[in-house]
Amino acid sequence: MNMFDLTGRTALVTGCKRGIGRGMAEALAAAGADIVGVSASLEASGSDVEGAVTALGRSFKAYQCDFSDRAAVTAFAAQLEADGIEPDILINNAGTIKRKPAAHHEDELWDEVIDVNLSSQFILSREIGRGMIARGGGKIIFTASLLTFQGGITVPGYAASKGGIGQLTKALANEWAPHGINVNAIAPGYIATDNTQALQDDAARSKSILERIPQGRWGTPQDFAGPVVFLSSAASDYVNGEILVVDGGWMGR
Repeated sequence: MNMFDLTGRTALVTGCKRGIGRGMAEALAAAGADIVGVSASLEASGSDVEGAVTALGRSFKAYQCDFSDRAAVTAFAAQLEADGIEPDILINNAGTIKRKPAAHHEDELWDEVIDVNLSSQFILSREIGRGMIARGGGKIIFTASLLTFQGGITVPGYAASKGGIGQLTKALANEWAPHGINVNAIAPGYIATDNTQALQDDAARSKSILERIPQGRWGTPQDFAGPVVFLSSAASDYVNGEILVVDGGWMGR
């Protein structure tokens, strides 16, 4: 089972402070990777995710970045280079969601969601991917969504951004697979995190959601441990341009 061993690898995990991102960071550390964590409000030291990673015997380095600001994302990538950090694994997980009916969905909401969920993902992948190409390998994993495939309700910007993530995954895989870089995505189903709190709190919506999930429960961040380690490791060396759905069976219903 050494093909799942990430010892000696460095993983950059965006949106690592909580939820799925934190679950992924902890899983990668448990598999042996050192973690570079970044989010808009990540503490410079002493965060919960840092404590969890270091307790597993791996190193953790924290950064802050506003993913709604293209200049900030470019500056963050430049800072990584200046600090001598060359990620072997890039987890593009940072994201946001704004709920409002399409007829009243202001430009500002649309722009913020597209910038955070799609534009910044491309910019960071481009900058990190350039180094991976030069080194001859790497793993890039995006966090997609069920709305990569479906339209959703009152989240037009989010649906558009996650649809774009699906196509970006395939586009980068087509270009970078010859350079030894695997580009894939994980599409979470309905997961009990901050982003879905409004749905969890809506008794009718929560009931209808659970009725469609064959497994009969909301997912948890821990459900992404196996998938993210698989896509980050040698076990997935011939997997490219795929969107792995982790949804308790929702899409099959």
